[in-house]
Amino acid sequence: MTAPTLRAKIEYVIFDMDGLLTTRSTDAQRIYTQVTNDILARYGLKMTWEIKAGLMGKVQREASEYLFSHFPGLEQKLSIDDYLTERIAMQDELFRRVPPMRGAVALVQSLHKAGVPIALATGSNKRNFELKTAHLPELFGLFDADAILTADSPEVRPGRGKPNPDIFLAAATKLGKDVGSPDAEPTAAQAAERARGLVFEDARPGVAAGVKAGMNVVWVPEPELLALEPDANFGAKQVLAHLEQWDPKEWGLPPVSFVVPDLK
Repeated sequence: MTAPTLRAKIEYVIFDMDGLLTTRSTDAQRIYTQVTNDILARYGLKMTWEIKAGLMGKVQREASEYLFSHFPGLEQKLSIDDYLTERIAMQDELFRRVPPMRGAVALVQSLHKAGVPIALATGSNKRNFELKTAHLPELFGLFDADAILTADSPEVRPGRGKPNPDIFLAAATKLGKDVGSPDAEPTAAQAAERARGLVFEDARPGVAAGVKAGMNVVWVPEPELLALEPDANFGAKQVLAHLEQWDPKEWGLPPVSFVVPDLK
C-alpha cells in the first residue's frame, strides 16, 4: 500500500466547536437556522444559506446585525435586543441536547491519548459554551481549561473575532507555542511555529482566521455551504465531508480509530 503524502508535520491541533465538534441539531433541522427562521417567519421572512454563510463564525451581536442588514425595516418591528433575548431562550433548551459531530469524540480522544496538544477556539461565549458542552464530558473534558478560548475570553479583543486570526494565535499561545501577536509580523521562528499548527473549521470566517494565522486548515463544511461555491477552499489545505475522512498520517500524526463510542 502506498504511504499517504505528508501535507505538513503537525505538532498541535486547534478545533472550532459549533458545527465541527458538535452538530447544530437534535434532529435533521439545525438549531441556529431553525430558531432564527421560526422568529423570522412571523414577519414573512427567511434566512437563506447565502445569508447564513456570511454570519457563520461571527460573534452573537455582529451576526445578528449582519442578519438584520438583509431585511430592511425589520428592526422597526423587532429590535436586535428583543430578537437576541427570544433566540437565546429558544436555543438554550436545544443546546442542552446537542449531540457530537460524527467522528468528533474518537478524533479528540485519540489525539489526547497520543499526547498531541489540543485547544478549542469557538465563537460562542463562555455561557453558551458551558451550556452546549456540560453533557459531553467525554469530549470537552479532554481540553485543559486554559486551552479553551471563547468569544469573550480576555485574550480575544472585542471586534476581533473570526475572520481575524487572534483567537487561533491565542489558543496556540495557551498551548505554550511562541507564535507571536496578531499586531506584528511574526519572526521566522514564529511563522514556522504557526505552520506546525492544524485548525479544524466548518465556517468560512473560521477558515479565513486560520489561514491568516499562518496555520494549516482543514475545512469540514456543511453540504449546503459547500454547494454555494463547490470549487472554493478559501485557503484551506483540505476539504472534508466529515471528520472520519481525515487521515492523520497525512499530517504526521498518530492514527485515529473512528469507532463509534458508547456515549451512555
